[in-house]
Amino acid sequence: MMRRAHPHPALVGRLQNEVRGNSLTLRKHPSTSREIFMKKMLNFLTLVCILLLSGCGYNTLQSTDEQIKASWAEVVNQYQRRADLIPNLVNTVKGFATQEKEVLLGVTAARSRAGSIQATPELINDAEAFARFQSAQSELTGALTRLLAVAENYPQLKSSANFRDLQAQLEGTENRIAVARNRYIQAVQEYNVTVRSFPGNLTAMMFGFQVKPNFAVENEQTIAVPPTVEFGTPVTAQ
Repeated sequence: MMRRAHPHPALVGRLQNEVRGNSLTLRKHPSTSREIFMKKMLNFLTLVCILLLSGCGYNTLQSTDEQIKASWAEVVNQYQRRADLIPNLVNTVKGFATQEKEVLLGVTAARSRAGSIQATPELINDAEAFARFQSAQSELTGALTRLLAVAENYPQLKSSANFRDLQAQLEGTENRIAVARNRYIQAVQEYNVTVRSFPGNLTAMMFGFQVKPNFAVENEQTIAVPPTVEFGTPVTAQ
C-alpha cells in the first residue's frame, strides 16, 4: 500500500502561483486572455485534483527516490571494494598456480570490463547502461567463482595465510554486496509501484519521476536473505 502523505510545500506553492497568475492575467487583458485563462484554470484544477487524491504520492516518490540513491551508492561502494581485492588475489594464486594462466587472465579481463563502466548516480536512470553494469558484474562473479574452484586443487595455496585472509575479506564483501543489492531492489520495487499506480502515476508524470531499472532476481522470495559465501569446500563454476 502507498503511504498517505501530506501535501508537499512545492505543490501548495505551485497552486498559489497559479491563482495569482490567473488573477493578474484577467485584470491586465480582460478581452484577449480568456483562452489562456481557461487553459490555466484547467491546469489549476488538475493540480487540485492530484493534491486531493491521497496526498498525491509526491512525498513517497521523493523519499523512495532518495533511498534508491543511497542504496545505489552502497552497491557501487561494495562492488568497488571487491574489485580492489582482486589484484592481490590474482597475484597470490599466481604464486602457487602459474599454469592456471587462462583462469587468471579471465578474472583480470572481467575486472577490467566491469571497471570500464562508470557507475555514476545517473546510471540508475538508464536501463541499457544499468543492464551493462549488471552483466559486467555477473561476469566478474563467474570469473571469481572459477578461480576459487581452481584454488581447491592446490593445497599449498589453500594453506597460505595471505590467501586465507583474502578469502575472508572476499566472503565479507560478497555478503555486503548481497545486502546492498537487496536494499536497492526493495527500494526500487516500492518506488516503481508508486510511479505506475494511480494517483502516483499522475504526480510522477508531472514532476518527471520515471520507472527505474532493477537487478534481476531469479527468486524474489530470497532477496531478503543474503547468501553465505563459503570457500572451504569446492565451488562449482557457473
